[in-house]
Amino acid sequence: MNQRNGKIAAIMFALCFLLMLARGQSAPQQNAPPSTDIFLADFHRSRDGRLMFSQPVNITSREGYDNQPYFLPDGASLIFTSIREGTQPDIYRYTLKDKSTTQMTRTTEGEYSPTPAGKFFSVIRVEADQTQRLWKFPFDGGAPSLVLENIKPVGYHCWLDENTLALFVLGRPATLQIADTRTGKAETVESNIGRSLHRHPRRGTLTFVHKLTETEWLIKEMDIKTRKTETIIRTLAGSEDYAWTKEGVILMASGAKLFKFDPSKDKEWQPVADFAGAGIKSITRLTVSPRGDKLALVASLEVAK
Repeated sequence: MNQRNGKIAAIMFALCFLLMLARGQSAPQQNAPPSTDIFLADFHRSRDGRLMFSQPVNITSREGYDNQPYFLPDGASLIFTSIREGTQPDIYRYTLKDKSTTQMTRTTEGEYSPTPAGKFFSVIRVEADQTQRLWKFPFDGGAPSLVLENIKPVGYHCWLDENTLALFVLGRPATLQIADTRTGKAETVESNIGRSLHRHPRRGTLTFVHKLTETEWLIKEMDIKTRKTETIIRTLAGSEDYAWTKEGVILMASGAKLFKFDPSKDKEWQPVADFAGAGIKSITRLTVSPRGDKLALVASLEVAK
């Protein structure tokens, strides 16, 4: 194509785009994430110490993306990411008592990974130019504010205290960075990590998945002050999402099956539940309520044949 024809093609494309807008049509968008649902299960310890789980209940139960649940500190509700109109992700809140869902954000940007942070909840915000940075929204309403101005692109985050964050920063490779909101600066402390970042429920240390190779993934624990790191356990094959119970037991899934690892006594992963009976095909993200009696999980469903 010569230069003159190239200019003509560009002008024609621009005219078509403007005509689409005039007719109220949207421009082509990228494909939406796969359909997932959020499930809720009760659990407790039996007299002999075993973890016992109820059959999980689908609390979203709709076609579309519902993901990244996180319980609020009182355990009465959870917040999550949902795409309900086109490809726009917003944050929603599910209240356990009355089983109601309310929308928390309604912006022209996209919000992911909602996480309680005092009077606010923090999110990874996809801005107008596709930059991914950490923002926070007041729970009682009001304008959001930027948490870390110069650190991007952030994929996932975990609050270690009111001023310190662990960040999964996108790149090749993805890096683990420890950030201070007071200075706005971050230090890279590891590379080739997974998306699951968690504060140890008893020690306040950071735990994360370190991907040594394509198949060897380890859950590790890091002392933030000393940066000393120790391996806890190898992940289940192909799984990188996990959650801690309040007693310090790790939960992880493979397919529809749930496993536990208690660092104080277990040598390997132990099966504790099979949720295939609920139609669940594959479990990814997990989160435990503050009281340690409920498990929220994200899963895709078996498609009826």
